[in-house]
This record gives sequence, C-alpha cells and structure tokens, in this order.
Amino acid sequence: MELMMIDIVDPVRCEIEVPISISEAFKLFTEGFNSWWPSDYTWSQESLESISLASCENGRCTEVGPNGFQVDWGRVLKCHPSEKIIFTWQISPNREPQPNPQKASVVEVNFTMINLKTTIVSLVHSGFEKHGEGALAYRESLNSDYGWPFILNKYLEVAKA
Repeated sequence: MELMMIDIVDPVRCEIEVPISISEAFKLFTEGFNSWWPSDYTWSQESLESISLASCENGRCTEVGPNGFQVDWGRVLKCHPSEKIIFTWQISPNREPQPNPQKASVVEVNFTMINLKTTIVSLVHSGFEKHGEGALAYRESLNSDYGWPFILNKYLEVAKA
C-alpha cells in the first residue's frame, strides 16, 4: 500500500481593527456581506446582483448574477454570532466553483471586542492543500496585497462609513 504525502500549506492570516462594536462588526461581515465584498472579486463582476454569506450553520455562501445565474461558493460550518464564523471556500485555484466540499479550504473569522466601539477581526484561511495542484500559488495570491488584505480593507471602508 502506497501512502501519498500531502504537503501542508501555511494558512493565510489577516487581522484588521474596525471602529464599530463587536455585534455590528459581525453583522456587517455576515448580513452586510453584499455591501463590502468587491464585485471585481465575483464571477458576475459589474453585473453582480448580490453576494451573501449566511449567518447560520449549514447556510449557503451564494453569488447571484444576471439572467438567473447563481452559484454557491461555500457553506457555513460554524456560526457563533458576535464571536466567529467558519465557512468552506469552494473556489478552485482557477477561480472556478468547486462543488465538492472535500476539495475546499476553510475560512475562520473571529471577532474580538477591544472596547464598546472597536473590534479586532481576525481571519485565517487554511487547508489550501485540499485544492490540489496550484494550492501554493493560490495561497500566495490570497496572501498578497490583492488578496485577503485588499478584501478586508473593503470591509473596513464600509465599517468606517
């Protein structure tokens, strides 16, 4: 019996401080997902109708575009309001939907109250090796200035508004 060795790819870690309460930060991240997620980072682009991240366990992460286009890009694994949300990232290194959750990485977002009007949002994206070929380059892309740091800055812009 031959054992396959799988290289573990380091997770991407990002942290941002937002000037809103912990409950507002969580609500903006989940229920307000459509207001801050960059449309350039969707399949529908400027034709995007909505993109959502459910705030309940087993909830869908879905993009809705023109002419009935709809695609699930993840599923919520755990959700503890105002504390954390964990969801699958079912987008392949080629930026295609990955319907098989066994080939998905995982995003965990934790919310920590600093004071009544300040929250730390910590994101860890792990399990890139499950994406197979291209996993390391995919991780590097999401760790670059145009990956999670850019995305979380869009979240911060809306939190500041």
